[in-house]
Amino acid sequence: MNRTVTLLSVVISLALLGCEKTTQSVSTPSSVSPAVTDKQQVQVSYRALVDAYFDEQLALEPVYATFVGVNDYNHLFTDGLSHEYLTKRHQLNAGYLAKAKAIDRDSLSEQDRLSHDIFVYDREQALVAETFPERFLPLNQFDSQLFLLMQLGSGDSAQPFTSLEQYQQWIARVEGFVLWTSMARDRMNEGIASSVVLPRVLVERMIEQLAVMRSPSVEESVFYQPVLSFPESMTPAQQQQMRDAFQTMISERIYPALATLQQYLTTDYLAASRGTDGWWGLPNGRVWYQHLANQHTTTQMSVDEIHQIGLAEVARILAEMDKVRLQVGFDGDLAAFFDHLSTQPQYFHGTATDLIEGYDSLRLSINQVLPAYFNVQPKADYVVKPVEAFREKSAAGASYQSPAIDGSRPGIFYINTYNLMAQPIWGMTTLSLHEASPGHHFQMTIKQELDDLPDFQRFGIYNAFEEGWALYAEDLGIEMGLFSDPYQYFGKLSDEMLRAMRLVVDTGLHMKGWSREQAIQYMQDNSPMAESDIVAEVERYMAIPGQALSYKVGQLTILQLRQRAQTALGERFDIKAFHDQVLTSGSLPMAVLEQKIDGWIALNLAQSTQTTAMAD
Repeated sequence: MNRTVTLLSVVISLALLGCEKTTQSVSTPSSVSPAVTDKQQVQVSYRALVDAYFDEQLALEPVYATFVGVNDYNHLFTDGLSHEYLTKRHQLNAGYLAKAKAIDRDSLSEQDRLSHDIFVYDREQALVAETFPERFLPLNQFDSQLFLLMQLGSGDSAQPFTSLEQYQQWIARVEGFVLWTSMARDRMNEGIASSVVLPRVLVERMIEQLAVMRSPSVEESVFYQPVLSFPESMTPAQQQQMRDAFQTMISERIYPALATLQQYLTTDYLAASRGTDGWWGLPNGRVWYQHLANQHTTTQMSVDEIHQIGLAEVARILAEMDKVRLQVGFDGDLAAFFDHLSTQPQYFHGTATDLIEGYDSLRLSINQVLPAYFNVQPKADYVVKPVEAFREKSAAGASYQSPAIDGSRPGIFYINTYNLMAQPIWGMTTLSLHEASPGHHFQMTIKQELDDLPDFQRFGIYNAFEEGWALYAEDLGIEMGLFSDPYQYFGKLSDEMLRAMRLVVDTGLHMKGWSREQAIQYMQDNSPMAESDIVAEVERYMAIPGQALSYKVGQLTILQLRQRAQTALGERFDIKAFHDQVLTSGSLPMAVLEQKIDGWIALNLAQSTQTTAMAD
């Protein structure tokens, strides 16, 4: 479901990253011909270029650096909004784009030609994104630096708390956050002046969230958690010093900053918020949304085309759902079947503990069948945990956080236990396949374990690839024999229906003038989802337009490429080898993935022809 991305890609998805710097050394013996020597030099120059870019990016994005395991900047909070930051970001992307285009791409290895294409695509997309005023919308109820701060400050995320120095670094980072809240208010004021503001209902959600974030006592605050369990290396005096410092930090820095932001939203921003629910209500909003749709899907598809694909997929999946209704002998129409599955207690766990344990049991059973479909599997495992209380009300039903690259923390499959009636038992298999193995856990963990790739590539994110693979993993569950129970298969269809509806609802909201209420009604009419889940989904689409399109577009692309390979290779098609091709170059734009698979098909055909000729 989510992770990810926009800042969603840097919050839900920042959480996906891990890093260990790699260097590549290429020797050039004197006996090597000049032509080969030149190619080697180009190879070395390219790797040095992208490594230098990555280092500069980490310095500019210190929180991102923490999530990729580089701890040099743990005392800094990402600026993200100041004129100085925006100027440096532009210079970084424009400068390295020019340098990358000066590289002789044809002299690179096949893997690095692929990497070069990704790097150029990234820089070009970043420069286009600069032309839209995203800085005027620095936070929303779903994707926010506020949640990022709480995740880091909980002591259960990427920010390390293993020494006195690291506790002190966190206190310094909080000062950067306090400054960020001031910059955020300034940028939102610019947004008010430019009519680039959030929908009113989303502002109301943020006001509620801020109140909840600072409601616990200092000792009960999520920010106090790191001083409840100290590393053995800290002396009793140091521990007491940090308890006192954290109490001061929370009561005199974090809570006042949150209170000031809440007051600003209540007294200033709410009155200026807009009554329209979609991006079309913003200046140049439809053009902006088309850009976001292309950015998230990594395609050039028009919004109208995406909308029509969504309508067709919804109709197809509804027909499949009705077949399940007939198969189980339900006495009633499809709408009644939806209501039955959404309301009857036998389809839900009674406690959050039972739900989490159910998913952990699924983890073990799915792991048993994976070797038949994959040559490459993650070295790291994952655990199942409930979504933290501070974000459970507005968070997605589930999400995934990749493991620490140094092995200190496994991957985390988060389940939202806020509303157990939004977590049906019949939906558990498909959700586990998507978020954990072989979905996000496989793709994201394998990616960061590919230490032969440039770091920018190991830790880069494309929603269409990441979410498309996870949705493809749900389809793979059919081949794995995991949907023999018709109710679990219905759950698979229900989750696929969510992704199909997103194509309709997201484009409807942001391009076709739909209201929030219209979007909610459409999803209620076409799925058995709980109303609370539907409302959270629709408000998520309102906050991060275009991201929800990536799932279905990515899945359909991967399925089409697999069918192309099967048709071309026939009996020579190897499902494990196909998965190797998809998973072993990091996250890819759809056009680059297509290029890679076509090259693999051509190579296989050429090898087959050569083998036949030799046999003759």
